[in-house]
Amino acid sequence: MLENSQAYSGIGVEDIEAAQRFYGETLEQRVELIGAEAGLLMLHLAGDRPTLIYRSPGMTPASYTVLNFPVEEIEAAVDHLAGRGVEFERYEGFEHDERGIVRGNGRGPDIAWFRDPSGNVISVHSQLP
Repeated sequence: MLENSQAYSGIGVEDIEAAQRFYGETLEQRVELIGAEAGLLMLHLAGDRPTLIYRSPGMTPASYTVLNFPVEEIEAAVDHLAGRGVEFERYEGFEHDERGIVRGNGRGPDIAWFRDPSGNVISVHSQLP
């Protein structure tokens, strides 16, 4: 029944206008307002990967990564985002370099995490091994 359904992901946010600025301007993604009254945005990710962003008053941000951006050069991506005001997370138990990047050292990708204005965790990471 669902095998042919074109499923999509959703991310809850407190402030839809702040989310539209962050995802559209800071992250330079194509964001479409699809329901102003309902507080709905459609994030059009590369590769035709739509993601619904919806207003969720009183939401609790996810404690896990909700969106991952694989990049060719993680250092360049982190520097670019930092230049746009993004602050990178540092998690206990991980060794971060001066930029906030955790090196996979062959066990996984190099990765850096940051948060959207509602506190949802997002990452940029090198290509998967």
